[in-house]
Amino acid sequence: MKGGGFLMTVRSLLSRRPVVIGAGIVIVVALVGSGIAISANLSGSSTTPSPSATEIALATATPTLEPTLEPTASPSPTPTLEPTPVPTPTPEPMVAATTDGVWLPADQAELATRKPIAVMIDDHWGARPQSGLSMANIVYQGPAEGGIPRYMAIFQTQAPPAIGPVRSARLYFVAWAEEYAAAYNHMWGAPNAMGRLAQDNGQYIWNIDGLRYGGMSGYMWRVGFRPSPHNLYTSYAKLEALTRKLGGTAPLTTSQFTFADQLAGSDRPVGGQIVIPYSANHVVYNYDWKTNTYPRSVSAEGAETDAATGESIAPSNVVLLFMNVGFLDTTSSDVRKHRLEVQYVGHGTAMIFNNGLTIPAVWTKKGEHSPTVLTYASGPSKGQPVPMVRGQIFMQVVPTYVAARWTPGAVVPPQVTN
Repeated sequence: MKGGGFLMTVRSLLSRRPVVIGAGIVIVVALVGSGIAISANLSGSSTTPSPSATEIALATATPTLEPTLEPTASPSPTPTLEPTPVPTPTPEPMVAATTDGVWLPADQAELATRKPIAVMIDDHWGARPQSGLSMANIVYQGPAEGGIPRYMAIFQTQAPPAIGPVRSARLYFVAWAEEYAAAYNHMWGAPNAMGRLAQDNGQYIWNIDGLRYGGMSGYMWRVGFRPSPHNLYTSYAKLEALTRKLGGTAPLTTSQFTFADQLAGSDRPVGGQIVIPYSANHVVYNYDWKTNTYPRSVSAEGAETDAATGESIAPSNVVLLFMNVGFLDTTSSDVRKHRLEVQYVGHGTAMIFNNGLTIPAVWTKKGEHSPTVLTYASGPSKGQPVPMVRGQIFMQVVPTYVAARWTPGAVVPPQVTN
């Protein structure tokens, strides 16, 4: 079996069920490539040839490997960002001035208790407009000779560059200045006032008399644009330096007033007017709801302004102190000059205006060196102190024969808000 035998062998292999199809194909290819060797082998022996190692390897099916899936890592959770807390600002410590209750930063505590300085100021028509009144913490206005009122301005927390014109002392003004243990600046004065200053100087008050500390001393000066006696001026800086030189350094640590913050606008009336018709100065206050102050007008000059600052004179509190006033007859000089005597010790009627409100009150001064206390005249708070709104205080001393009058403000309309 030569060529025919080869074909027979192939047919026999193809007729069998192949164990592995791929192996049969490999055998055919191998036989074609080695026809001589296979033919010789087949013709030389009847023994079935053993498959080679290569054939075994090729006939062995290579297993299909399934891909190994690596586990997918779970995404890391996004961290929740907590909002950064905004620190609440710590309120700046504040202290209240002992004269008018105005809040000042704690680092200005020295101003809040600084020794007050009182200055007598002219109110003759030739002295208007005056200098320094807008920067005073407290202002007293009271009667003097000829129906011409006079001011006493008390300074603590502000320092006007000019104050004046400076005029002479009167006993009742000296007594009020003593309530604040103030340095008291004036140009001479009535005999009873000068006697009181000499007696109490350094104990209840510090006497700064222009006759001694004016002129060449440099603490006071005369201006050329006004005639004498309406031309004497000073400044806070000069008066403070002199007060320290004289030994007046003790602070004013307590107040004779009770203070309160202003009311909300919705709780304040609108309008209102106060009129004090001194014979030589017709004083009018018109309440301003927006600023919660009482701008002043005086006589023919109209709206009152400060010649040193240009600011309007507009206190936060107006207090009318009704007092008996008569002529002083202690000396012939008193009679000749028609000097006045004011009953400032005792008690009497008062009217207090702040926050647009009209408050009937009583003033009480138990002794020469006692404070003047203001209390409610009626109602559930009768006898209790009437609070002052923090801000400038104008004390209007009104003789009982002067027909002061006032018009309360109207109820706040609903559309008016803060």
